[in-house]
Amino acid sequence: MAPPRTKTKKQIYEGKAKILFEGPEPGTIIQYFKDDATAFNNQKKGTIAGKGVLNNRISELIMTRLSEIGIPNHFIRTLNMREQLIKAVQIIPLEVIIRNVAAGSLTKRLGIAEGIVLPKPLIEFSYKKDELGDPLVGEDHIITFGWLEPLELEEVKQYAYRINDFLYGLFSGVGIRLVDFKIEFGRLPGEEGEYPRIILADEISPDSCRLWDLKTNEKMDKDRFRQDLGKVEESYQEVARRLGILIDKKDLKEKKR
Repeated sequence: MAPPRTKTKKQIYEGKAKILFEGPEPGTIIQYFKDDATAFNNQKKGTIAGKGVLNNRISELIMTRLSEIGIPNHFIRTLNMREQLIKAVQIIPLEVIIRNVAAGSLTKRLGIAEGIVLPKPLIEFSYKKDELGDPLVGEDHIITFGWLEPLELEEVKQYAYRINDFLYGLFSGVGIRLVDFKIEFGRLPGEEGEYPRIILADEISPDSCRLWDLKTNEKMDKDRFRQDLGKVEESYQEVARRLGILIDKKDLKEKKR
């Protein structure tokens, strides 16, 4: 069901966690964050109360900060608690996964124990195709099938490493270990006579990152939903609280004293 404010807007696309609508100006899109949660390529479905609001705010913070360090992305501005205005891009059909610690599918594929710190960040690529299970692909696949040109692929990798460095520091500063995360890129049409630009798209949030508490290794992301660990909403709220997005009522009481 379309959110009330955007019922008059033309829906462009509905994914697992977001709905996209035509924006108010050419070249813009309204991105609406849902509370829906899915896992295992849509085999498990549920709802995480308030997730859309928190992911909207967390992604806004991160995209804004990335812009400040020169990482181009699709974010323009927040419209309300659940909506962002973003630049319309042609999404590249790849998920770019950056891993700092062994977890998730990496441990299953290679028989590596969860929690082993990797000697260097590992980049993997998967082809965005739900019906195929988003299979892993190599750089030769990416070039052969024309998903990225060779120079574009190098640009994506450099952006991925820089984003990882920034996010690792950001989360470490609030007591959270960035285990791994996935990002997506798109092509932004260039001005007349110019080539399209590669920019960061989609979102960065506890939906797309594995986040563990630095002291306890407690999981603070969508793995709590995937693995039925409970306290899913509370974990998303805790990430937002540590990032300074969600103010705890206890903190307010302390400030008033």
